[in-house]
Amino acid sequence: MAKIKVTLVKSVIGSEKSQKATVEALGIKKLNHSVEHEVTPALMGMVNKVRHLLKVEEI
Repeated sequence: MAKIKVTLVKSVIGSEKSQKATVEALGIKKLNHSVEHEVTPALMGMVNKVRHLLKVEEI
């Protein structure tokens, strides 16, 4: 399967609670923190919900 690297590039301060929870569920702890995930439909839905806060790269 394909993998993606997700990095938080914009703060979640001022975002909705559901967006903060989504970032936390992705495993991102703080600004500029990166995590790698296998691409699944559920994961891509989470990434699309907060795409304005993230930088996504294919690995």
